[in-house]
Amino acid sequence: MSGSGKLGFSGSLARKFQNSKITPLLAITGLLLGLFAVGVTPREEEPQINVTLANIFVPFPGASAVEVENIVAVPLEQVLSEIEGVKHTYSVSRPGVAILTIQFKVGEERTAAIVSLYNAVYSNQDWLPPGSGVMQPLVRPKGIDDVPTVAITLWTEDDERGAHELQRIAHSIEAEIKRVPGTRDVYTIGGPDNVVHVQLDPQRLAAYGLSLESLRYALEVSNTVSHAGAIVSENRHVPVTAGTFLADMDDVEELIVGVRDGKAIYLGDVAEVTAGPDQPEQYVRFGTGAAADAIGLTPGIGAPAVR
Repeated sequence: MSGSGKLGFSGSLARKFQNSKITPLLAITGLLLGLFAVGVTPREEEPQINVTLANIFVPFPGASAVEVENIVAVPLEQVLSEIEGVKHTYSVSRPGVAILTIQFKVGEERTAAIVSLYNAVYSNQDWLPPGSGVMQPLVRPKGIDDVPTVAITLWTEDDERGAHELQRIAHSIEAEIKRVPGTRDVYTIGGPDNVVHVQLDPQRLAAYGLSLESLRYALEVSNTVSHAGAIVSENRHVPVTAGTFLADMDDVEELIVGVRDGKAIYLGDVAEVTAGPDQPEQYVRFGTGAAADAIGLTPGIGAPAVR
């Protein structure tokens, strides 16, 4: 039994094309048009996509987190949400400061978006109650180049080493990463800075007849550099500076803090001077449970920032 009469319109049309001598020509023509389209379509290895966002810091000294939220964060967030092209607004209220993040839609022209943001924050401050004590907002624009492309975590199982030792290794790696062409900013997160600790000895201070005020003054005076004039000779102008900065533990220890019986009194004579880690302000932990101290590196790649 033949089914030729039951193919319908689609089947009949397909059979006509199948049996037609022009079908191969149409297929070749379609292939050539596709290749032509691929050839003329512009391509870019790293297309520049506008992803604009910014952080707004608003200091409010002495205010609680609730006051910061009600007086600063909520009103300003409403103002920012009215800017054309804004996708999201976020706010964090802390004692003494409000931090707002504004994100524009992908594709919004960066310069126009930043100008609109500055106009909304600085030109129209009706949202801010007069005489409230809120200080001038600080706007920090961000972009896709500020987003880290990779995150590196350094950690150790050695109980005798911690974040301070890891930070020294991180700074060495940071210097190498900055040499990579195209690298923008590299941030090291976690780990205390290296500082000089001065532990005063009250008995030795009393024996030399020194006070804390005299020691503070000696440190301030010795750790300054000032412009002392200039030397003009042979049509050359050479600036002259006086003083120097305390560079390391030895400089601090050999600082003269007084004179007694014609002999200099050094800071090392009345205090114990050591170099070591400062009180940490940031923490990075790796693992779960008994997590280990760690250091984070977040390099970003992009065009150099204009500052």
